[in-house]
Amino acid sequence: MQKKNNKTMVLAALMIGLIFAELDETIVSTAMPTIIRDLHGLALYGWVAGIYMLALTLFMPIIGKLADLYGRKRLYLSCMALFIIGSIVSGAAGSMTMLLVGRGIQGIGAGGLMPLALVILGETYPLEQRAKIQAIFGPMMIIPQLIGPVAGGYIVGHWAWHWVFFINIPVGILAAILLSMGLSESRSNEKRSIDWKGATTLMLGLLSLLMAPVLIDNEGYSWSSPIIIGLLVLAGLLFTLLVRIESRAAEPILPLHLFRNRNVVVLCSLVFVLMIGIMGGFAAFPFFAQNVMGLTPTASGYLSLAFMAGAMPFSILVGFLITRVKYRTLFIASFTLPLVGLYLLSRLQVDVSVMYVLVSFFILGIGLGALFGGDNLIVQESVDAKDSGIALSTVQLFQSLGATIGLSVFGSLLSRNISTGINGIRDQLPEGSADKIATGGIPAGLSPNLLHQIRLIFTDSFQQIFAISLVFAVIAFILCWFLKSEVLTSKEKTSEENAA
Repeated sequence: MQKKNNKTMVLAALMIGLIFAELDETIVSTAMPTIIRDLHGLALYGWVAGIYMLALTLFMPIIGKLADLYGRKRLYLSCMALFIIGSIVSGAAGSMTMLLVGRGIQGIGAGGLMPLALVILGETYPLEQRAKIQAIFGPMMIIPQLIGPVAGGYIVGHWAWHWVFFINIPVGILAAILLSMGLSESRSNEKRSIDWKGATTLMLGLLSLLMAPVLIDNEGYSWSSPIIIGLLVLAGLLFTLLVRIESRAAEPILPLHLFRNRNVVVLCSLVFVLMIGIMGGFAAFPFFAQNVMGLTPTASGYLSLAFMAGAMPFSILVGFLITRVKYRTLFIASFTLPLVGLYLLSRLQVDVSVMYVLVSFFILGIGLGALFGGDNLIVQESVDAKDSGIALSTVQLFQSLGATIGLSVFGSLLSRNISTGINGIRDQLPEGSADKIATGGIPAGLSPNLLHQIRLIFTDSFQQIFAISLVFAVIAFILCWFLKSEVLTSKEKTSEENAA
């Protein structure tokens, strides 16, 4: 007889694991200047984040499928073990090469923590309870954003940078112990095959696709560079080959029938489009806040709290409503608000007030609260239980791809627009300062008129970025209409009603 799950221990383990995996990113980014100085690795600065993102994204769908085959608990604990091992390697690093290896191992582990946590929740709690719990999962990621920079600064200042990694060890072990004790999972003795051809082809395709933005961000390539075009073409060919392999595989790593599921396709498209459109402008906004609004780096970073202040309560509300109101209706209603928020941001002026920005971010956050509170639930209840791991991982894969591509494309576009504008007034600037100004290094002593022109260039560039983001938000709003028009009910309940 299978032992009963201790739901409280399971929930505590998953929350601790997720928060600390997210916290690791913010702490490490704060400590990076010290780490780079100590390891003499300025040339590889961008690769520390790049290798982590690559590993996380490449292995996310593979881990999701393996969890469907061999059990969620076993794979989750394996991912936590990898995250801890990666933390040990990174903390003990005496060179940039060792640090990159450690971050890669951490990324593989992190790639399974979020999707598998949601799958485990889905199999531990009934739908109504899970809707309320998962509604706060996304917004709870505000905690790492709040305390990460402070914690990173304290650790580097009072201990040593190595401890930004070593601190993960006791926390990860605690989460693993709680999950081991709290979660009971029956094991199947059935021999399952692994689609190695499909897994290899999928990873090579994702690697080719993701190396393009990584090389652009870290090595100075442009999207029109032959090597970038070659990588994108190679990715397209590999994904075409993947479809052929998966259509013949006995146990495909990425089941093609998922892409015949209306809700899965719509939500994959929705998060992909949304992340492309929103992440670039949102991530770059501290640049505008510091150089146009005159805010400190800390104050500019905390502007994003207005977004979370809107997202958190609405996400919780959606968690309560999604089992009572048609989820398509909820998404359509909420996704009108990002249109308003992004329209306001596309009308930024040089003299924009902090309150104007806070209100715009707050409205944007309310609108996206439905996504935090509903997308994973809809996916889980739209597929068979045996496919829930790979289904959730696939949606999160598209979200990660959208964010990565959006950050790179919008970052390149913003940089080009600012550089073009600065070059137009280069003859009025102190010699050799144009390139520095384009990256936000505005020298002291400029005339008020010239300073106003520079800020106007920055403002115009951000207006264009948010205008493009608005177009993506319109596409996302249209996609919401293609969701199924039904109230979310559990698969078991639906099966019983159909049988009756």
